[in-house]
Amino acid sequence: MKRTTKKCQEAPPKNSVLSFDGGGIRGLISAKWVTYLESHLQGRACRDVTGILAGTSTGSIIAAALAIGLPAGDLVTLYRERGREIFPGATTRRWSRFKRSVSQGLSAPRYSEEGLEKVLKDCFKKKRLGDASGAFLLIPAYNTFTRQAKVFKSNKDEHKSLMLWEVVKASCSAPAYFPAHLLQMEDVECPLIDGGVVANNPTACAIAELVRMSPEETKLQTLRDIVVGSFGTGQTTRAIVANDAREWGALEWAIPVIDVLFDGAADAVDYIAEQLVPEGNYVRCQTKLDHAYDDMDNADATNLAALLALAQRFLDDEGGALALQKLAKKLLV
Repeated sequence: MKRTTKKCQEAPPKNSVLSFDGGGIRGLISAKWVTYLESHLQGRACRDVTGILAGTSTGSIIAAALAIGLPAGDLVTLYRERGREIFPGATTRRWSRFKRSVSQGLSAPRYSEEGLEKVLKDCFKKKRLGDASGAFLLIPAYNTFTRQAKVFKSNKDEHKSLMLWEVVKASCSAPAYFPAHLLQMEDVECPLIDGGVVANNPTACAIAELVRMSPEETKLQTLRDIVVGSFGTGQTTRAIVANDAREWGALEWAIPVIDVLFDGAADAVDYIAEQLVPEGNYVRCQTKLDHAYDDMDNADATNLAALLALAQRFLDDEGGALALQKLAKKLLV
C-alpha cells in the first residue's frame, strides 16, 4: 500500500529568512536588534518583506508577534514590562515551587506555567497559527511522548487552527524551568517541550523549508539568492572549570547542561548557515554576555538594562548597525 502524507497548501514565499534563537529573558536582545532592523524598512513591517519567520522558545514569541503584525518595538516593551511575570523573583519562585511540590513532587519545575501562559494569551489573544500573514511562520517544539521533533508551520492544514499562544508556549516550555505544555492535536493530547531541544537556532530549519517549498528547477537558485538574518540572544562566556566539568553529576548539571546544549547547537547551525548562504547575504547578530547575566530567567530591572546595553553596544561598536542596514536593503529588493 502506498504511503500518503498530508501536504501543506503553499506557494514559494519571498526568498528570505528572519530567524530568532531561544534564550529566555535574553530574547530582549533580539527584540532590540529586530526593532532597529524594522526601523530601516521604509515603513514596512518585517512580515511584509520576509519569506519565513522562524523562532524557537523565546524566539518563537518574537517570530509569532512579527507574523501577526505587531511592531517590533512592542516586543522590547513586552520583555521589559512582562518579563517578571514569566520569571518571578527568588522569593515568589520558591513559594510557588513549595506549593507545587505537593502535586508535582520535590523536583517540580522552577516556575509555574501560569505567568507565561497569561503573558502569551494577552499578547496573541484569539489568534491562530494560520492567522500569520505575509511571512510563513515556523516554530519548533519537541514531543516527549513520541520522542520526535514537532515543527509547527502556519500553512500546514492540521496546524492552522491551533491557538497561537499554545504553539508558542509549547516552544517556550524549557525542561526544568517550566512543565511540558499539553496540546490537543487531532484528538491526541501531546506533551510538548522547548524547541531548543530540536533547534535552539532555527535558521537551518527555515533555510531547508524555503528550499523545500521552491520548485524543483529553482532549488539551487534559491540557495544562491537567499537572504538570511539570524538573531541570537547573547553568547555565554561563563566558564565551567575543569574540576566542575569532571566532578559534576546529574544534580549539578541539571541547569547548566541546558545552556551548554542550546549554545552548542546554535553555534553549529551558525556554521552551517554561513557555508550555505552566499557571502554578504547572511547576517548573524550575536554578542558576548560579558556585562550581563547569562541566566535565561533573570528578569530584574538591573539585568534587563544590562541586556539592552549589550544590544546597543553590538549596534554601535561591533558593526551591528551597518550589518542590519545592509540586511534591510536586501530585504526591500
